[in-house]
Amino acid sequence: MTSANEAKRDDSSRRLGRNVHVLSAVAFLNDVSTEMIYPLLPVFLTTVLGASAGFIGAIEGAAESTAALLKLASGWWSDRMQRRKPLVVAGYALASVMRPLVAIAQSATQVLLIRVSDRVGKGIRNSPRDALIADSVDPRVRGRAFGFLGAADSAGALLGPLIAFALLSWFAFSLRTVFWFAAIPGAITVIVAVVGIREVARQAPADSAHVELGTHMGGRFWAFLAVVFVFTLGNSTDAFLLLRAKELGVPVALAPILWALLSGVKSISNIPGGSLSDRIGRRPTLVAGWVVYALVYLLFGRATQAWHAWALFAAYGIFFGLTEGAQLALVADVVPKARRGMAYGWYYLAIGVGALPASIMFGVFWDRYGSPVAFAVGAGLAMIAAAGLFLLPTATKT
Repeated sequence: MTSANEAKRDDSSRRLGRNVHVLSAVAFLNDVSTEMIYPLLPVFLTTVLGASAGFIGAIEGAAESTAALLKLASGWWSDRMQRRKPLVVAGYALASVMRPLVAIAQSATQVLLIRVSDRVGKGIRNSPRDALIADSVDPRVRGRAFGFLGAADSAGALLGPLIAFALLSWFAFSLRTVFWFAAIPGAITVIVAVVGIREVARQAPADSAHVELGTHMGGRFWAFLAVVFVFTLGNSTDAFLLLRAKELGVPVALAPILWALLSGVKSISNIPGGSLSDRIGRRPTLVAGWVVYALVYLLFGRATQAWHAWALFAAYGIFFGLTEGAQLALVADVVPKARRGMAYGWYYLAIGVGALPASIMFGVFWDRYGSPVAFAVGAGLAMIAAAGLFLLPTATKT
């Protein structure tokens, strides 16, 4: 009887639970809204508003860097408080309001302001959300939980472009009209978040009122962060991949379908990738993913035909499957439970701080030397980061 009870408890501990499923549904709906706009944005900026590749890089880099700074603040704040849900809901609500306003933009500068405001919402929500997921599941299935979140996120990113493609091709709507339609799944996102998310009972740390940003995190965390930052310097905005696809001959009308292909592969590979990190460890899973990234980038620079873009977008999705869940799980593995929100904030800050120079550098290399050189630089930085990851000490799940 005792053995049966232990087996039952073990099975229960390996379930993902309500919060993982609700937050995954929220991520799915939010990405439906986001990806109805994002794959069309580079084309909208270049053909309608006359922006250059370099300015596109600046828009995306500035947007992500702004979000990263807020992720640190919101993560720190959520560690101090007993509740994470209000920050999660507020972040999704703000993004859902701002995102469709791209439809009324008359200049690239206005798009920059809207994108930054949209990413402010992302900055408010992401760290508390990820900490809430880590708080809600057993460490043995942490990779699978974040993989499940990533799969739902990517499924939304698959459906969003398909909806955009249908609106553009079947109903002949303009780009601006498609952007307005993105407000519908955004509104549903907020409703599901308000109704479905549950707080996890936890004790705020005794020193939470006085803790400084970055204290009590541990050397393994900072070493991992340094390696992630190096990788991020070579990981420019994916808007450049869409521009490269257009350069290779992929029609503008098929851009949402190309983006949907990437999202489909990501969605399929996220749960296996996260589960793989639970079984063989975060480090080997991440190294494999970064090597895939480097190879894909090298081949993007050497591609010569439209079908190459389709194949490489599919391969690129495998990189996300191997890394998204593993990286988020590793953050929780290497820091104290009471510092998870702050840890995710620092993690996203490292990515965000690297995003601006990465995207600007990529755009400058593209404009001055051509896309092959820009992709080669990104691949090289990914391989340097993969090598650095081998020097990290093994993490212990807690």
